[in-house]
Amino acid sequence: MRLDDFDPNINVEDQRGQSFGGGGGGGGLIFSLLPLIGSRFGCGGIAIALLLLAIFGGFGNLGNMLGSGVGNTPQIGTGTHTSGAGGASGACSVDQSSRAACNAFSSADKTWAALFARSNERFTQPKLVFYSGQGRSGCGAAQSAMGPFYCPTDQGIYLDTSFFQELQDRFHAAGDFAQDYVIAHEFGHHIQTLLGTSEQVRRQQARMSDVDANRLSVRLELQADCYAGVWAAQNRDRLEPGDVQEGMTAAQAIGDDTLQKEAQGRVMPDSFTHGTSAQRQAWLKRGLNSGDPAQCDTFSGAI
Repeated sequence: MRLDDFDPNINVEDQRGQSFGGGGGGGGLIFSLLPLIGSRFGCGGIAIALLLLAIFGGFGNLGNMLGSGVGNTPQIGTGTHTSGAGGASGACSVDQSSRAACNAFSSADKTWAALFARSNERFTQPKLVFYSGQGRSGCGAAQSAMGPFYCPTDQGIYLDTSFFQELQDRFHAAGDFAQDYVIAHEFGHHIQTLLGTSEQVRRQQARMSDVDANRLSVRLELQADCYAGVWAAQNRDRLEPGDVQEGMTAAQAIGDDTLQKEAQGRVMPDSFTHGTSAQRQAWLKRGLNSGDPAQCDTFSGAI
């Protein structure tokens, strides 16, 4: 996808090189995050986390699988977010992956700001936070094995760019548009926060069983996929041959059924929180075909 260079005024923070003590790496940090997973996804989410820990020696990309829109939780620790030297220009120029993430983030920011303006709705820019290995978010600890995620508490999109390599190597989803889709999906969670959708879902989930709460999570995540497609459609003139297929391949690779088959050889639909590969592809395609956020209503009718 041919994207312009990022706007140097975008809100970017760089935690790479900072130390966030306590928790350590590997299993210790993973177990410290189980309460957060339990509050967001119930016992089924914890079970899958532990299963993936046993199989892969870590979370794998549980953040991508279980819910990139992390729920409102108390902040853990006292880490301070500081921008890298040179602000956005410095943080975004660390390497090619950083620049690609910033270009996609900047494009999504401009696109959604324009869409909100057309609807006379107030838009506020989120922030893109880079970290390496470990970091700190308003929703608690950030760890690279969680995959990219959005924290509504501080309206931040958190990314360890090593995930892009994992997307290619483990999930066989190569290409620049596959990476752009990841950023656009997380930006979609920010749109849900601005519109109040995420908060409505969280309140409903608090009164539901784990199974029913998971089903709402699926609808939330599929809407973020659709919003990612809307962003791409609004920039259709920037798409290159093969881009759409790259996005479909990425959506297929991170569907709940595909990930569960890979992890445990069987599928547990009641524990789905993102949707099947077919559902993720369908809603990404719906956004791509329509370019209209109003077509992304995953909460009415079947999905």
